[in-house]
Amino acid sequence: MVRRVLSLTSGRIALVILTVIALLAVLGPLIAPDNPLATSSDTLADASGAHWLGTDYLGRDVLSRLLDGSRVSVLGSLEVALTALGVGAIPGILSVYFGRVFEWITLRLTDTLVALPFLLFAVAVVALLGNGITQAMLVTGVLVSPLFYRVARAATLAVARSPYVEAALISGASIGWVVRRHVWVKVLPPIAVALAQTIGVGLVIVSSLTFLGIGVQPPAPTWGGLLASDLGYLTQKPWAPLVPALLIMVTVWACNILADAIRDVSGEAGRALVNSRKARANRLADTDSDAHTDAAHVHAGGA
Repeated sequence: MVRRVLSLTSGRIALVILTVIALLAVLGPLIAPDNPLATSSDTLADASGAHWLGTDYLGRDVLSRLLDGSRVSVLGSLEVALTALGVGAIPGILSVYFGRVFEWITLRLTDTLVALPFLLFAVAVVALLGNGITQAMLVTGVLVSPLFYRVARAATLAVARSPYVEAALISGASIGWVVRRHVWVKVLPPIAVALAQTIGVGLVIVSSLTFLGIGVQPPAPTWGGLLASDLGYLTQKPWAPLVPALLIMVTVWACNILADAIRDVSGEAGRALVNSRKARANRLADTDSDAHTDAAHVHAGGA
């Protein structure tokens, strides 16, 4: 009980943090106090009333660049997660129902994708298709999709063997109806856990690529790009890399905490559902037993 309360509390905190970061990604360029690309002679300035987080080596306002760069960083991580969800979860569910050939093909493709390194393959795709964050994130999402495939497939296999699903298929229900009515409800909680974790992984990948100058070129601001530029001026401004690094760390931490909270809550809900079903079955069994006992007493009395 205590663990569940702590998990719910930390999950709510993580959800609030992620909501704030999402709002910053949407509204950041609009609420930025200064032009994120405007340079000035006031370089590497400390925090002040005019520049709350100081300025960088070209005199640009750091807070404005962080707010403006949040859009690319957050949307890039969402692109990774949603691509992985679409590419992995749907084939994972269908592999249980579409026969052995489809299952064998999807399993082999999944094994192949697992063997490919994320960053190196994303760099190769960017070099081949051009320096753009969108294609890099799409490819990265495809490489992350085996996680969703395995989660969706395992959850679907657990449901597919249940009597009510088999009864629905025998009675003539279509696979699509069974998936919508029975399977998706059971598959959704583990997929939600994987989605929250993948958003954090996507942010790390986006930040790593932009740190290396891949996907988004300066002077366009990104969290990884700001971290890379600040590292070159540690002697003049040693605390400057802390702000983008903390943003990345806090966002990834919130994603992982939210995933743990979803896992704990869905596990508690699943156990409660199973226990309620067992209790109902026991009550029905006790009722039948009492009915048979009463019938036996009546029969004995009549005799």
